[in-house]
Amino acid sequence: MSAWLFPPRCLVCAEAGLPGWDLCAACKVGLPYSLASCCRCALPLALADDARICGACRQGNSPLNEVRAAFIYAAPVDGLLRRFKFHQDLAAGRLLVRLMRARLAQAERPAVMVPVPLHRLRLRQRGYDQALELARPLSQALGVPLWQGLQRVRATAPQSELDAVARRRNLQAAFAVAGPVPGHVVLVDDVMTTGATLQAAASALRRAGVGRVDAWVCARVP
Repeated sequence: MSAWLFPPRCLVCAEAGLPGWDLCAACKVGLPYSLASCCRCALPLALADDARICGACRQGNSPLNEVRAAFIYAAPVDGLLRRFKFHQDLAAGRLLVRLMRARLAQAERPAVMVPVPLHRLRLRQRGYDQALELARPLSQALGVPLWQGLQRVRATAPQSELDAVARRRNLQAAFAVAGPVPGHVVLVDDVMTTGATLQAAASALRRAGVGRVDAWVCARVP
């Protein structure tokens, strides 16, 4: 009855949505899907590149085993993420979760799913934790338990204001792990830019004894 009274509208262009979706057919087809990417950092690669590992990851040593991004950080996904993250647009969040779920359906399941946490001061300022709001419904939809043993113990400057080197320095000793750790963890976050936050979180989990750490993000900045 509610679907008949209030038919879905596309959150991108406001046209009529697909049945049961807040997204129209044209906008769904036009989403910036991540089709070919480095399996270690999700950086977009040329479709003809069979190596699946970018040059930087071949030379580096990341604490992350695998990173999957549902989308490239581009329109209209970038706008939906900003609405969700900074304006508490929960409808945009629900749509992003549904799209992520479809893109991650074939990913290897971890023992637990871990949202990248905010520090309590940032959580108080923002009002809610966008990574947790993505991870909670994903956890239920994919049948992976949610684990919140990762804690952000040091308040840090906003990463968006820093360059790559400063981002890594900013996150030193920012995370800690409480309680017994599982063997395989997937970190969940909204956007991956340089990867500094995910790598710092993964390093803390590794030091605590986690054997494998992957990451699932909604979008990867190219």
